[in-house]
Amino acid sequence: MTTPEQAPLPAINQMEMAVNSNAADPEEITLDAILKHIGQFGRFQLFIFLLICLPMMFHAMFSVTYVFTAGTVMHRCNITECDGPDSQYDEPWTEYSIPKNGRELDKCNRYDNYQLSSWNQTQNICLADNYNKEKIERCPGNDFKFRDQEFTISNDFEIFCDDEWKLSLVGTINNLGQFFGIPLGGFVADRYGRSFSIALGGILGAVLGIVRSYSPNYICFLVFEFLDNMTSSTLYSTCFVIGIELVGPKRRVLACSVITIFYAIGEVSLAMFAKAFPHWRTLLRIAYTPSLILLAYFWILPESVRWLLSVGKEERARGILRRAARVNKRKLSESALDKLVIANRDKLQQSDESKFPIREAFSNFKWRIANCSLCWIVHVLVYYGLSLNVVLLDGNKYNNFAFIALVEIPGFFMPLLIMDRFGRRYSLCGLMLFSGLCCIGTIFAGGDQQVLQLVLFLVGKLTITASFQVLYFFASEIFPTNLRNSLLSFCSMMGRFGSMLAPQTPLLAKYYTNAPAILFACAAIFSGCLTLFFPETTNLVLPTTVKEADAIGFKKKPPKDQNINVPA
Repeated sequence: MTTPEQAPLPAINQMEMAVNSNAADPEEITLDAILKHIGQFGRFQLFIFLLICLPMMFHAMFSVTYVFTAGTVMHRCNITECDGPDSQYDEPWTEYSIPKNGRELDKCNRYDNYQLSSWNQTQNICLADNYNKEKIERCPGNDFKFRDQEFTISNDFEIFCDDEWKLSLVGTINNLGQFFGIPLGGFVADRYGRSFSIALGGILGAVLGIVRSYSPNYICFLVFEFLDNMTSSTLYSTCFVIGIELVGPKRRVLACSVITIFYAIGEVSLAMFAKAFPHWRTLLRIAYTPSLILLAYFWILPESVRWLLSVGKEERARGILRRAARVNKRKLSESALDKLVIANRDKLQQSDESKFPIREAFSNFKWRIANCSLCWIVHVLVYYGLSLNVVLLDGNKYNNFAFIALVEIPGFFMPLLIMDRFGRRYSLCGLMLFSGLCCIGTIFAGGDQQVLQLVLFLVGKLTITASFQVLYFFASEIFPTNLRNSLLSFCSMMGRFGSMLAPQTPLLAKYYTNAPAILFACAAIFSGCLTLFFPETTNLVLPTTVKEADAIGFKKKPPKDQNINVPA
């Protein structure tokens, strides 16, 4: 029994296929061959990529807004005997009334004024000699003076000093939401479609983010922080996968490098918005409201042709390929489409797999999935661990955040230069080892060579960013189409353990200053060596079934000249 999506092919085309079956291997009739014929990255693909870049940029803002909405505001004790209503954060008396914590004034403590008990309003006891620097006392209540105009949930919900762990908890809840949301989003993308997943995740994240800006208390804020990131966390991986599946093999690296640049652009945009609008409620509304446009993606974003073929929705796949050929100004015959559909049906029938063979995948790829998950944990740990060091840099924190994001852009393009030349495995291994060596280098540079430390820090961030990019390509190419999003999302979900651990790594510095750098270096070098156990995927056709994915690394690579004559 056939469905409307699997209507019988015209008899003449079936006969033509039978006649030509001896002349050409049916396995050569692939979607990659069709894409080469109609244009690997033509106008149609360019239009889709422009659409994909928007949710990629929005996701960057969604995932890191907590850096500014739940940030610690700079404050000091209100020195009642000195400060008045118009007093500023820095005043002459702060030099002797408040202890220093590093370069900054202590947020929660002050020196005892032993003359205070005998003080009356006619006396000026705000003098250096009246403060006992041997005795430190806590600021009374929540009476503080603030340095900047920044307004986060810290001063909105009065979260200071001993309660500041609640601010760090927001980041943990953010990543916990992504932990649950990424595999759920991957399941939706593989079961109901890539474009559906992008539109649904984007619009739900937008609505929940706007609702969060009206949170009346801390608990309500946490709940919507979790829900927002649970629904929108799949945007990055799904946009990446649809980009991988859309273009021909020779344009995948370039196309997806362009997509991921918009993640960095999103981070820079958020930093500039936060700088211009320092109130957290206003920032959330400005960051999330434009993403409501993703509602239109239910209708305007074409579905992935590979996914449509993998689930038997052949007529929709034909229609998209026809439109792609027309927009790219190439001719594509119905005969070529018929051959593609027949070859695809044969693959699906011969595979003896269900449309969502998740059990078979975990049985066949258990070591591949385990290695990929570990690699993801290490990448996220090192990536975010290095990013946390931005607070140690001098200057405006908004500009520093933007600079750290901008340094990622060269990292997104680095795979263009090395992936096809050295292969996926060696590129991934080399970049991870180099990032680990940079972490070790910061230890030997020492605190006296700040410029060298900064250079090593930026190079380490750049190379782990490039390595992350390679990892996304690798994970997209070693898993089959009908499970690509789910397994990639599973590995990404496991990576959330690294992002939950990263904010805690500065605590290691209390025991040994260089402990965080040693942890990052050892993790990157160890996992980098394990990547050599992955199968190589350079210049291979994306696998459609579990059987094809399982065979990667065991069968010969196709010849370099794969130009197939597709009937025009």
